[in-house]
Amino acid sequence: HVNCSRTAIMAEFGFNEHHQNEVINYMRFARSKRVLRLKTIDSCFEELKDSRLVEETFTVDEVREMLDGLQAVVRGEVEMELINTAHTNVLLLRQLFSQAEKFYLRLQSDISELENRELLEQVAEFEKTDFKTPDKMNQDLSKPKLAPLNEGGVSELLNKEIARLQGENDKLKARLRTLESQAMSALDEKTKAERALKDLRKVQGEKQMAAQSQEISSLEDTVAALKEDYEKSLSVNAASQKDLQENLISAKHELLRVQEQLVLAEKDLEKKFQQTAAYRNMKEILTKKNEQIKEMRKRLQRYEPTE
Repeated sequence: HVNCSRTAIMAEFGFNEHHQNEVINYMRFARSKRVLRLKTIDSCFEELKDSRLVEETFTVDEVREMLDGLQAVVRGEVEMELINTAHTNVLLLRQLFSQAEKFYLRLQSDISELENRELLEQVAEFEKTDFKTPDKMNQDLSKPKLAPLNEGGVSELLNKEIARLQGENDKLKARLRTLESQAMSALDEKTKAERALKDLRKVQGEKQMAAQSQEISSLEDTVAALKEDYEKSLSVNAASQKDLQENLISAKHELLRVQEQLVLAEKDLEKKFQQTAAYRNMKEILTKKNEQIKEMRKRLQRYEPTE
């Protein structure tokens, strides 16, 4: 029944029996590679559990550090697997194209069909029929079905890949231990630096407070001196303003007296000397007096306080 289902699915792809076997061999090879990579990823988690999870409690930074390291390792494994898968597909295409070129054929591919969901589901269904149970999967892995008769087959490649992965795993473990040691040293240095920075800030804070206190005291003295000078200036200005007001009052009284005298003099002169040369002379004198009065008024206006 399984063979019938598998044959029916392969028939939908248009494969003959020979090509069907080739597809089965490639899928088994890809599945074995995938299983090996998954085991490697599982070993990364187990290594983290055995090497780092030895304490009951961890800080947030320690957990973040462990997760970041695990992320880097797993990311490297997944990226390596994807790259190897792409390169393996290129080698497979190279074989097919080389065989086609021997017969002067030009093969074409439709990249969009690689994301055809319906065809992908058919491939997944075919894989389920071929690897229907874990026992069969383990049997397929244990039996050298993929190994050809010569020594350059898939089995040798798998052994080399396993050896390479083990070597990389050992390197990663050594690198992880080195990074842990460097992280602990960096943490100690960070703690020392933070302590030194705290002490330095404390000393600088005390010095700054003393300097600020001295500066405030100096500013207070300066303000007091300015206030004293301002009060003295106000006193001097008040005395000067008082003198100016008294001088202004005296000048106004003098002005009124002179004006009164001028009025009397004018009336008297008009009566006695209106038609004489003495009148003209007196007129000139009065004119000069008026100019003097104007000048005095101008001077008085400069001394009058502005409201």
